[in-house]
Amino acid sequence: MLTTRFVTGAPNWTDVGTPDIEGARTFYGALFGWEFEPGGPEVGGYGMFRLAGKVAAGGMQVPRDQGEPAWTIYFQTSDADSTSKAVEQAGGTVLMQPMDVLDQARMALLADQGGVPFGVWQPRANSGLEIANEPGALCWVELYTPDVATAGDFYASVFDMETSEVPFPGGPYTCVNPAEGGRDAMFGGMVPLAGDPVEARAGAYWLPYFEVTDTDATAAQATELGGTVRMAPVDLPEIGRMAKLADPYGARFAVIKSAQRQS
Repeated sequence: MLTTRFVTGAPNWTDVGTPDIEGARTFYGALFGWEFEPGGPEVGGYGMFRLAGKVAAGGMQVPRDQGEPAWTIYFQTSDADSTSKAVEQAGGTVLMQPMDVLDQARMALLADQGGVPFGVWQPRANSGLEIANEPGALCWVELYTPDVATAGDFYASVFDMETSEVPFPGGPYTCVNPAEGGRDAMFGGMVPLAGDPVEARAGAYWLPYFEVTDTDATAAQATELGGTVRMAPVDLPEIGRMAKLADPYGARFAVIKSAQRQS
């Protein structure tokens, strides 16, 4: 389960790059109840989305000529520099060299062997997200990749992540967990890109899932707010009801009402 008790190789941060931070503030504020706290010029306006006072995500305005609107998943590391070197040795790419974020953390932007971007976050004063697995908070991540086995080897090499298969309608699903904590610390999955028509058209990436109390209502509200329903709400037996969405600028994400919340 994704928690805020972060260990090496587990997601500990996520942020959205958007061409309109004020528009994103309005969209996610209405959808998830987030409040945006902008940073100062020393961080280029990068700010925090807070849910009930707790940091649920980060956000920054990024001109379209500097990158497509997107959510980025960051994984915890004890050494961003060493992890960046491990990524290159495993066939990945360093997109942004390790850098200090004031006294908060040391981070880098990387890409795996299939070109999928992700980040690493070496905590200092900022240990990472302050809320997870609650309505409006990150609860799962999913890698859509051309080759699950090769991706599994890459992330195992870089982070010592572990994979395991579980039965699922249509075929086995590959789950991912950090070595520390074992399967009880499972935080996401890997899905073959060719097996999902919605994602095959869009390309490989890490998809964040946010917990909600009503998937259908959230999907409908996203549309009313100018977003897009990429995949209509669907029930996943014993897992929950989920939908794939995009914000008004095209950043992709998913929402789910987990089965354990159904009562």
